[in-house]
Amino acid sequence: MSLAENSLGDGDLPHDMRIIAVANQKGGVGKTTTAVNLATAIAAAGERVLLIDFDPQGNASTGLGIMRPSRTVTSYEVLAGEQPIGAAVVATTVPRLSLVPASVELVGAELELVNAERREYRLADALRNAALPYDFVLIDCPPSLGLLTLNALCAADAVLVPLQCEFYALEGLSHLLKTIERVKRHLNPVLEIQGVVLTMYDKRNNLSDLVAADVREHFGDKVYDTVIPRNVRISEAPSHGKPVLLYDFRSPGAQAYVHLASEVLRRERAIAQNNRMRS
Repeated sequence: MSLAENSLGDGDLPHDMRIIAVANQKGGVGKTTTAVNLATAIAAAGERVLLIDFDPQGNASTGLGIMRPSRTVTSYEVLAGEQPIGAAVVATTVPRLSLVPASVELVGAELELVNAERREYRLADALRNAALPYDFVLIDCPPSLGLLTLNALCAADAVLVPLQCEFYALEGLSHLLKTIERVKRHLNPVLEIQGVVLTMYDKRNNLSDLVAADVREHFGDKVYDTVIPRNVRISEAPSHGKPVLLYDFRSPGAQAYVHLASEVLRRERAIAQNNRMRS
């Protein structure tokens, strides 16, 4: 089965654009890998997806084959108010997936915006002032809880948290959840946790099982059934400028992201149905 032929299920999704921040203040947890491959898998399901690279390292842009010389307008110019977000959007090799690339200038954005008006809402304003033709926007956040991540959380409807299967995983997650709760209480009342995905799972390692069990005990059905395995094809794909779903669709890593996308879309349909019932 090719990527283009793959379908993740039927059922109508909400027509309103949904914004999901992929966030974890800890680096090396598979955050960018998850953002790139989840965006690819959702696009493969027939949804129109925009991935915003909000990390100064720009790894999501590189992972989709958008090299630095091609990044003429980036998320930095959008955040600074120099360009509308539509001017930063570039096509990718993945059908129905577009990208707002990042540049290293984002490093200085937090200092530049310290005294700016509506500094926490710069990204939210840019998104809501544009008529974007997407069903989903995914934001790849930097590995910190500074002003960039705060902008993503203020713009988002939901947060997806990649969590590495390691000893200190829960400690870092509890800190992030407190931040999300503060943002919800004071800045963005609609913000919810879409889910927690366990990454870098090694079935040969007892620690992975222990961490997975511990996370599920604490957070219950917020944790996706899908776990992302340690897989060499996932690690190789970015050096070829491709998501793993294009690099090796049949690999365990690619298949895991297909299943994760299916779970995310099911949750989104449930949210849409609940919203319709309320209205």
